[in-house]
Amino acid sequence: MSVKNEKFLIQTNGLCDIIDITRKVDDAIKSAFKDDGTKNAVIHIFSPASTVSITTMEYEPGLIKDIPEILNELIPADRTYHHDKTWHDGNGYAHIRASIIGNGISVPFVNGELELGTFQQIVLIDFDNKPRTRSIIVQIVY
Repeated sequence: MSVKNEKFLIQTNGLCDIIDITRKVDDAIKSAFKDDGTKNAVIHIFSPASTVSITTMEYEPGLIKDIPEILNELIPADRTYHHDKTWHDGNGYAHIRASIIGNGISVPFVNGELELGTFQQIVLIDFDNKPRTRSIIVQIVY
């Protein structure tokens, strides 16, 4: 078994900014394998941050509106959380949302392609209360 690691950065707006990163993940994989022809692997996509999530969804305008609306009903941004009392940064809701959705996923890479559904994209959701530069790690196990 071998492991390769790729990394890229994404600028976000925060506040439930949803960004399709599928192409960047695919580019990272293809860059890692450009010289050796590997066609099958397990790809893990991870962001080392506690207020961001990596998941899959159908990246379309309706869901881009629905997801923030539903999350704000479930985990309102305007509520005071214990985290906010500790750190005074007002982003307790962002930590909870990211913890529930998670900050990493694994996707099979089969015959040189990511095994995603027809309407499935890999997305980064930044829940924090300000713009950020997010690091994305693509770990390839083959």
